Amino acid sequence: MWDASGIPELDQDKYDADEEVKIICLGDSAVGKSKLMESHPQQLSTYALTLYKYTTTIDSKAVLVDFWDTAGQERFQSMHPSYYHKAHACIMVFDVQRKITYKNLTSWYTGLREYRPEIPCVVVANKIDADMKVTQRNFNFAKKQGLPLYFVSAADGTNVVKMLKETIKMAMSYKQNSSDFMDEVMQELEVQYIFPSRY
Repeated sequence: MWDASGIPELDQDKYDADEEVKIICLGDSAVGKSKLMESHPQQLSTYALTLYKYTTTIDSKAVLVDFWDTAGQERFQSMHPSYYHKAHACIMVFDVQRKITYKNLTSWYTGLREYRPEIPCVVVANKIDADMKVTQRNFNFAKKQGLPLYFVSAADGTNVVKMLKETIKMAMSYKQNSSDFMDEVMQELEVQYIFPSRY
């Protein structure tokens, strides 16, 4: 198992700043997760993580986005908890030509919700350039979970920018309008400590 805490560039406290968001990518090997991110500069690459940096403007405000990619760690079918830590959104990718990658979305989603029960998540059907007819198919997983579904091609760029922009907006909205469960627990403990119950 892998831990990000020892790498200075991965100081996750920075994600508490208003203008910084962390978006994680999940999905089986070779579904095109890295290809989706390659239009952004690669900041850091380790045996367990590739980090892509992106700066954009949302509602006339500069936003710094870190896209976390698994760098092959997904072969083990589970991610270290630090991968999920402080994430503001998730992009779950499957390959429309490989049915097993679609079936495995269920286990990726279960893992995500174990650590980040509330963050927005989008489902990405990648490699539609190989067969545009797949866009007519019914992929029920996203609908069943109430998640947006994007048909994209990382190879020719179809819908990639739209999907990324909308995911960043969701991440910013989540960050501004929520407090994480663990934050709430910590605040509750502080309140109880400051104002102990008489009973």
